[in-house]
Amino acid sequence: MKTFKLLRGVVALVAAVAVSHTALAADAFPTRPVRIIVNTAPGGLTDITTRLVAQHMGDALKQSVIVDNRAGGDGLIGIRAVKSAPADGYTLLATAGTIALQMAVREDPGYDLVKDFTGVGLMGRSPYLMVVAPTAPYKTLGEYVAAAKANPGKITYASAGVGTAVHLATERWLHQLGIKPMHVPYKGNGAAMPDVMAGRVDMILEAYGSSSGKLKGGQLRALGVTSTSRISALPDVPTFAESGAPGYSYYTWLCIVAPAGTPKDVVAKLSEALRGAIGTKAVKDRFRDDGMEAMNLTPDEFNQFLLREVTQAQTAVTELGLPKQ
Repeated sequence: MKTFKLLRGVVALVAAVAVSHTALAADAFPTRPVRIIVNTAPGGLTDITTRLVAQHMGDALKQSVIVDNRAGGDGLIGIRAVKSAPADGYTLLATAGTIALQMAVREDPGYDLVKDFTGVGLMGRSPYLMVVAPTAPYKTLGEYVAAAKANPGKITYASAGVGTAVHLATERWLHQLGIKPMHVPYKGNGAAMPDVMAGRVDMILEAYGSSSGKLKGGQLRALGVTSTSRISALPDVPTFAESGAPGYSYYTWLCIVAPAGTPKDVVAKLSEALRGAIGTKAVKDRFRDDGMEAMNLTPDEFNQFLLREVTQAQTAVTELGLPKQ
């Protein structure tokens, strides 16, 4: 009996030490820099927003937060890299709604958003602008549509890749209008911009936050915005709904996720740092200037959001008749 009591006491002590060690580890996190992989090329909305937010997350975490671009494969290279990373909170993924859409357009995307990731939180959402080269013959959305109808398959549009938010947003608009320009996918919007500005492709949907400098510098011209109402920064640019597509609107959302199995306490600390970053005056001012809306969700709320987005993406891809890749 004494031996049994002794063993039970040892087991209890070991369990207590383990719990204490886990709690201390979570309290100590992070003890080294955190890396956020962005699954697009530099220069696009996801990249620009992540770099802004990462700086302020680092202040809260008292560690460097490093941004690492892993573009390619329509966003899949970065997604898969984070899926395979240790679930310790030190490797995260920043992405747009692309992460839900790729599951709908791929026969085998190589990941399951719900099973392989856990949500840290949303950064914000943004409408898109339709932008063209300053030398483009189109002065309005209507003129682009007319050209696409008159020249089927010859007028082009660029995207950040097949199954990205830019691709789906464009296809939804084209489907509503019944036109079929040629799709030219790139490794992110940033990679597409030189060809758009030079007029080698006719247009792309791009957020104001990542195009404002080029718009002000005369390197791009905006013809329309996908928001439900005109944005204050560009009051003369009409919405798509005003320009022949009644009821049309589209917002892309940007988020940070971690590999599944990341300790809840670590996720909670990362989420707190993210929401704190979004709440800083510097980020709020930048979001306002860039036409972004902050989205403040807890990890549990965000995971429910992701579940809904996966279902909605499947429905949208089916309705549009987009073939599986």
